[in-house]
Amino acid sequence: MSTPSITSVQKEGKLYPPPKAFQKKAHIKSMAAYRKLYKRSYKNPASFWAKAAKELHWFKTWTKAMQWTAPNAKWFVGGKLNVSYNCLDRHLATWRRNKAAIVWEGEPGDQRTLTYQQLYNEVVRFACVLKSLGVKTGDRVAIYLPMIPEAAVAMLACARIGAPHSVVFGGFSAQALKDRILDAGATCVITADGGFRRGQIVPLKVNVDDAVKDTPGVKHVLVVRRTGRDVSMKAGRDVWLHERLAELSAQGRFSCRAEDVDSEQPLCILYTSGTTGKPKGIFHSTGGYLTHAAITTKWIFDLKDEDTFWCTADVGWVTGHTYVVYGPLAIGATTFMYEGAPNHPGPDRFWDIIERHRVNVFYTAPTAIRAFVKWGDEHPKKHDLSSLRLLGTVGEPINPEAWLWYHRVIGGARCPIVDTWWQTETGGILISPLPGATPTKPGSGTLPFPGIVPEVVRKDGTPCDANEGGYLVLKKPWPGMLRGIWGDPDRFKKQYFGDFPGIYFTGDGARRDPDGYFWIMGRVDDVINVAGHRLGTAEIESALVLHESVAESAVVGRPDDLKGSAIVAFVTLKGGRSPGADLKEQLRSHVGREIGSIAKPDEIRFTDALPKTRSGKIMRRLLRELATQGDVKGDTTTLEDFSVLEKLRAEEE
Repeated sequence: MSTPSITSVQKEGKLYPPPKAFQKKAHIKSMAAYRKLYKRSYKNPASFWAKAAKELHWFKTWTKAMQWTAPNAKWFVGGKLNVSYNCLDRHLATWRRNKAAIVWEGEPGDQRTLTYQQLYNEVVRFACVLKSLGVKTGDRVAIYLPMIPEAAVAMLACARIGAPHSVVFGGFSAQALKDRILDAGATCVITADGGFRRGQIVPLKVNVDDAVKDTPGVKHVLVVRRTGRDVSMKAGRDVWLHERLAELSAQGRFSCRAEDVDSEQPLCILYTSGTTGKPKGIFHSTGGYLTHAAITTKWIFDLKDEDTFWCTADVGWVTGHTYVVYGPLAIGATTFMYEGAPNHPGPDRFWDIIERHRVNVFYTAPTAIRAFVKWGDEHPKKHDLSSLRLLGTVGEPINPEAWLWYHRVIGGARCPIVDTWWQTETGGILISPLPGATPTKPGSGTLPFPGIVPEVVRKDGTPCDANEGGYLVLKKPWPGMLRGIWGDPDRFKKQYFGDFPGIYFTGDGARRDPDGYFWIMGRVDDVINVAGHRLGTAEIESALVLHESVAESAVVGRPDDLKGSAIVAFVTLKGGRSPGADLKEQLRSHVGREIGSIAKPDEIRFTDALPKTRSGKIMRRLLRELATQGDVKGDTTTLEDFSVLEKLRAEEE
């Protein structure tokens, strides 16, 4: 990788310091405090994380904080605890017993609030149902639900009895669900009669019926009533949740203690798509993962007891696991859940929710922010967003223009922004500002969280100089890191520790500026070799979005006989802007001014939308296939809206 170009916004080098009023109440109050803490944690990460782990409740204290023989890590060796107990039981002896744990709104507008006591009751009842179906410690359970409270309840119930769960996003097809059930070896599937998305009912139970035809290991399908629609129920296999609850209630069988499981007991399996077409199951442990989730939620989002925290992710993704369910509940916070789409029934749905529920901390994806930009400022401006005091971004690098819009229009230029970098594999945030301490730069993830040791290196493993692009690696283990790929230890070792032996390779390119701030450049396979020049697609995309007409862009390369690779840009425009040949030339010239003539796109394609995962990531791999082959043949199971892909194919033809 070569040294990346710097866009005009980055050249300004403007720092946005934390508001002084914010600093006074922050968990980490100054850069001096951060640097002192980080220096200690760098020298002895295990000591730092052990101190963080002591904030949890352990049934048995560990004998050793960390055991590391690359690529295998063990944290809090010999310790025993329970995630459900830490998220629920221990709060019941405090005033939080009657505090809101989950505030929920369905897409049709229905609402529920569960206090910690009520959530505890629901989880215990659900766990009793699972046990009545024969689910025991170590059994895997697949969860295929909409974003309703029962999704969180089901996760916590599985954790309570020590049964690892695999949450599958409710937008996945029957085939994708089947693949994940088989790979995990799930014995039980939890689903619903349906869910609501953009005014339509998602046929979850129908998909489950198709999936389990070929999954002989599934003994039971537990069904939550959500929509009230009629669904088929197979005798002996399918069970209505409300009916089984009534049966157990009549028998007085609602007692389920939290199992004391080993710190390294698998908590969850999360599947990510791959180029091979076979999803890989990333699995996380119990003690290490919860320690990482709890402290990053507390410090990075600076959560206070009075806050309502809204992470917009679905629980089908790691962000929903860590920052909708486990992190917030472990520290006794109020977490908000929303079932539907951000633009249903109108493009102001999120801002309406923030106004009505007085949300204080808002965490969403850069792709969502760029969609908000495209829809227009008038939608957030007609709502009172004064309750917000902190904003966050997650999913992929945010371009400076979107960062500035988020800061100005949503945050009213008063809210710090935590631009977080992490992965499904990392379990929790690794690089991020601490909002009371870190001055921010638009587009930069800033500095590593204490206890995290990242570095940008060349291909030979030597450290890069300031502003030299390289490979982002993590030199020391951390507690939230993946423990492997389910059933495939060789693939785990090769994929994450094969490039730099003994060191975790993130797969991302990055650089550090002279202040030590990290700038994530995107996946290293998202680098285009143009006439011997290696250009990061993220830099070209950032330059395109700086243009006043552009809402969002995705850049890929296609083979070119003369230059090696040609640059193809897929561009969506802001509302009211019209595509045309003149605009294409304007955009090419604009990129030339921002980066250099070598970076001018050879081809610009205007499109109404870009193919994305439900977590908001642009699926550049699919665009690369379209640009190169004119069709898509790889894994599309994580794609949210298949109609986007069909429109792009039609445009290709």
